[in-house]
Amino acid sequence: MQKIKEITAKPLHFNQPIDEFNIAIIVSRFNQDITEGLLNGALQRLQELNFPERCITIIRVPGAVEIGLAAQQIAISNENCLAIICLGAVIRGKTNHYDYVCQQVSYACQKVALQESIPVIFGILTTENEEQAFARIDEKHCHKGRDAVDAAMEMISVLEQIEAE
Repeated sequence: MQKIKEITAKPLHFNQPIDEFNIAIIVSRFNQDITEGLLNGALQRLQELNFPERCITIIRVPGAVEIGLAAQQIAISNENCLAIICLGAVIRGKTNHYDYVCQQVSYACQKVALQESIPVIFGILTTENEEQAFARIDEKHCHKGRDAVDAAMEMISVLEQIEAE
């Protein structure tokens, strides 16, 4: 009987040196107190992983809806970019706008990932209120900016293993 083959994410286990590929981080300016917290956590995690600053590109866009187009252009134009991390915060208000924005940005990120075969990490908070959003950038319990970096690194590893097969 043949053994089942398994591909597992191996953080920081890459087929190429870490300083030979780039990571793009797209950050929404809307809800800036929260999105800057996400960005700071992501950058801190990359620094802990000894990821070279020269290999990080930060792109700032007005709001969450604009993240998809920026991700698409990065994926198309930068062949050395192995992952795109999308950071934003969409907080429910008193209108249906929240639902439309959440649906559009999640669809756009997934579409870019599938069409361009690149990890597009959805680090966009979708919360009922600011309190929930700030809780997701809390250093003591969880930090979604840091989590987004870890997800990007794991997906790079998984895709490299699949391509090596």
